[in-house]
Amino acid sequence: MLTHAQVWSAIDRLAESAGLSASGLAKRAGLDPTTFNKSKRVTPRGRARWPSTESIAKALAATGTPVETFLRLMETGGAAARAVPLLGFAEAGAGGYFDDGGFPAGEGWDKVAFPSVSDEHAYALQVSGQSMEPAYRDGDIIIVSPAAPTRRGDRVVVKTRSGEVMVKELKRNAAKSIELKSLNAAHPDRTLAAADVLWIARILWASQ
Repeated sequence: MLTHAQVWSAIDRLAESAGLSASGLAKRAGLDPTTFNKSKRVTPRGRARWPSTESIAKALAATGTPVETFLRLMETGGAAARAVPLLGFAEAGAGGYFDDGGFPAGEGWDKVAFPSVSDEHAYALQVSGQSMEPAYRDGDIIIVSPAAPTRRGDRVVVKTRSGEVMVKELKRNAAKSIELKSLNAAHPDRTLAAADVLWIARILWASQ
């Protein structure tokens, strides 16, 4: 059962992850600036006052935070969220967003709050289209770690030197070739020459 303190603490963590105060979060969400203030968390008679689901929904929308992330923030002892770079999947093939190692670079990134990310270079990609169904659907957000080691069976993001970006399951990573299994049966598996692959990064989490 969720407690009053857990819900308000999660709102505080959400604001912190966005670099905002509680009142700043309320303003960004288009709410009265005092909506999330500590003085509003109890009534004049000392009874606990809960935030409305509408105000929480607006705060999540304003910070680009998935509901699943907010639920994690409500867990007892949950780690505070931090903002990671967010890019639309359709843009990931364009130049300037990544360096040659697959680390986020350049300008044009949005931000999304996500808790417990140990890789300071982790970033988020928002899925577009149906090519990754049923694993990932249009609008899902995947958290990617360019520093995490990859092994057989991992879901990964792969970028080729020609600029193609794909999400696959890693079947085999050999010295001369990389074998990838499609997440959608309608699309074929791929085998790429290792020399044609710019980088591979492991998917840590997805909002579903």
